[in-house]
Parts: sequence; C-alpha cells; structure tokens
Amino acid sequence: MVGGGPGAFIGGVHRMAARLDDRWELVAGAFSRDPDRARAAAANLHISPGRAYPDFRAMARAEAARADGIDAVSVVTPNASHHAVARAFLDAGINVICEKPMATALPDALDLVRAAREGGRAFVLAHNYTGYPMVRQARAMVAAGELGAIRVVQAEYPQDWLATRLEDTGNRQAAWRVDPAQAGPAGSLGDLGTHAHHLTEFVTGLRLEAVCADLQAFVPGRALDDNAHVLLRFRGGARGALWSSQVSPGNENALRLRVYGEKAGLEWSQEHPNQLRFSPLGEAPRTLARGGAGGLHPAAAAATRLPAGHPEGYLEAFAQLYRDAAEIVAARMEGREPDPLASQVPTAEDGARGVRFLEATLESSRRGVWINAALDP
Repeated sequence: MVGGGPGAFIGGVHRMAARLDDRWELVAGAFSRDPDRARAAAANLHISPGRAYPDFRAMARAEAARADGIDAVSVVTPNASHHAVARAFLDAGINVICEKPMATALPDALDLVRAAREGGRAFVLAHNYTGYPMVRQARAMVAAGELGAIRVVQAEYPQDWLATRLEDTGNRQAAWRVDPAQAGPAGSLGDLGTHAHHLTEFVTGLRLEAVCADLQAFVPGRALDDNAHVLLRFRGGARGALWSSQVSPGNENALRLRVYGEKAGLEWSQEHPNQLRFSPLGEAPRTLARGGAGGLHPAAAAATRLPAGHPEGYLEAFAQLYRDAAEIVAARMEGREPDPLASQVPTAEDGARGVRFLEATLESSRRGVWINAALDP
C-alpha cells in the first residue's frame, strides 16, 4: 500500500476490504511521506521493517527485485499523486489497485491506460459502489433488456460535511479535498461526481457524449467546487442529470441512481443498498432484495456473501473489488482466463473516461456551453 497512514480513512477501508475474502495479505508499504510516520504505521500494521519503505519509488524498485515481491499495490494517496505512484509500479511490472479519480489530467490518465496495456498488468479502479450486489443486479437487468431502450438517467451524490470551513479546524480529510495542489482541479465533482458518473455508465452500459455544467463554491474562500449540477447526453440518445454536493444539510452519503427505459425503471440508493426498486411500466413497483429467494441474476448472487436478512454494506462492496482483482491477477499468473463475473471491476479505461468527464464538466461550467465529453481510450 502507498498512502493510508495515520489519520487516513480510506487506507483503513482498503485494508479491511482486502482481508475480507482471504485473497490478499498486506506485506509492504510506504504509508506516509514522513519517514517516521511511515515506519510507525508499518509497525502498527505488523509489516516487517525491511518492507516499510520511505517512499513509493524505493518500494517499487525493491519489491520488483524480490523473489517474493508484491503481486499488486494499493494506491490510496490524495488525487494529485495517483499518476506518479501508479506509473512507478506499472513500470516495475506490478499490478495496481488505485483510488479514484485515476489522475487529475487526461494525458496522465491515458498514460496509465497505455502503461497497463503495454505491460500486461491489471489496473483496478476503486469505484467501490459497483461492488454492491444490487448494483450488479441493475446492470444485469439493463443488459438483459428488462428496461428496454434507456431514455433517462438521474444520478446524485450529496453530502453535508463540508457545509462550513471544516478545513480550518485541523481536519486533514477536509484539508486535502479542498486544496487544488492535492485534490486536483475538482472538489465535490472529483470526490463524489466521479462516482456518480461511473455508476451511470456501469449500470446502463451507455457512454457519455456531452455535458453542460454549473459548478459553485458556496463556502467563502474555497478554491474548488463544493456543489455541481451537470446535464448529460449519452450516445444513442439517452439524457440525464448529475448532482454532486458537499454542502447539502441532511445528506450523509446519499448516492442515488435512477434509470428509466421504455419498458421499466430502476432505483437504487447507497444508504439502503440491499434493495433495488423495479417499476415495470403499467405495473405496481416491486422491491428486489439482496439474498432474496431466487430471481436475481448470477452477477448479483456472485457478489453476495450473507444469507437474506443479514445486511451487507460498504465494506463488503469494497471487498468485492478486491475479490475481483485477486481473480484477475491470479488468472494472469496461472495463464488462464479469469471468471467472467470478475471482469465487471472498473478498469484504467473507466478511469480515463472519468477524468475526461471531470475536464469536460469543468470547461463547460467555465464557458457556459455544452462540451464534448466522449472518450474511447
């Protein structure tokens, strides 16, 4: 792991998720730019001193040279360093699991796509919400034609935790997210909007064509957006809208997706992830449940760990990405094809489209016009 040292929320989440299915063991890390903090974090995580590294470049070189070197690296640093860290490990022949967004500029994102392809390495992007069983159920239902041709897609991800200048209180999680030097050029859009955008494409199978956006920084003195409204045009004619916000009181992690086709609609909420609302046209809406008695697609069943009535949540969804990544990496090592259901994991190509979405949305908001957002990396 690179990053994820003391005080880092997402690093701990990745570690728990990686352990959940007993497919990974954490054996090496560069957990902080501060050498003392890096060593202390490694000791706390029971990493041997010889594999506690002062920086990621030293780690990539050393692990690539070991007979028992790491099979993959988990990149959980702030956004601006994702490209440099991931590229160092791809160059060393090591598979990468990377937090989103993949990069803060499109050339860097495309560079990682090329490096992963040319090196034959797996690149898994941590859009963890795609690991929920009922999100995979929704994707399978759309692919099976149960909604008919998709017409409308609505995605939103509001929070309220940055409604005041929390970054001035010593909160490290807030401080880096509002700092362009660490977060890149997007605030709520990069932190939340990129999840919502990917979810629209993951579930519908559609590709974004153009955006028209209006971004704001409502909290005085803030350099990056803390609220964004984006109109979406998809290839094939579907239309949509996306809202991301960190200043909306009463919302904690209210990621929500609604998809409407010519025959039916679907609705899913991250705060109630075990249910999927299915509304066939002219019929009473029905609720599909994770772990329910039959009726779910194999993709949903394969991502389910517990019997009906035992709720699964955020950590299990995150763990699904690590389980898929383990299957992909193991298959490459063993010279076989991976389980097809593992192929749903977000890739470098997905990451590049996400960065293109961010850049197009930022340009649209600056210029007040529709901007082409299509990308075929």
